[in-house]
Amino acid sequence: MDDFARAIEAILFASEEPLSLEDIAAHAGEGDVAAALETLAAHYDGRGIELVERGKRWHFQTAPDLAHHLRREREEPRRLSRAATETLAIIAYHEPVSRAEIEAIRGVQISKGTLDVLMEAGWVKTGKRRETPGRPLTYLTTTDFLTHFGLETRRDLPGIEDLKAAGLLDPLDEEALQLSLGDDEPGDEYEDEEVETERESD
Repeated sequence: MDDFARAIEAILFASEEPLSLEDIAAHAGEGDVAAALETLAAHYDGRGIELVERGKRWHFQTAPDLAHHLRREREEPRRLSRAATETLAIIAYHEPVSRAEIEAIRGVQISKGTLDVLMEAGWVKTGKRRETPGRPLTYLTTTDFLTHFGLETRRDLPGIEDLKAAGLLDPLDEEALQLSLGDDEPGDEYEDEEVETERESD
């Protein structure tokens, strides 16, 4: 491993949050950042900690197969209500999406507390306002959402058939999710430049 790769290793290790290629280059100076990251990822492959990319940002994490050793040290996450789970799914599959659009898809109003819970968890953030009457806020998922659920991009979100095969969807849930997704597959039309620009600007 050369000195440039070691410098990037130190930068990522010391960072409190995942870093983009641009962030890393700003600290590391001139050099092939992408090649150095590949070297580091290969170096840590199969070890107790791994170098991973989530949402075009890089960070170290503990190996997933060792999670049971750390369970006592981790705070138990608060279980999401059904309303919060449905709202999170709608935002993930349809972002950027306004509150009114979320309510139209769910067929019921959502309380402010539901969005607050998702934002406090760090999984949802506000995006740009719609250029429509009232200029409503839109909502997006965050890099923390991708990291928590082990997704590289939103294209990795499961489709209905994946959920059924895993036994995670009952008939009523399937009908509701089908209405939510329409004819779209996860990420087919939402990983566009506008969404990426909104992510980078936050």
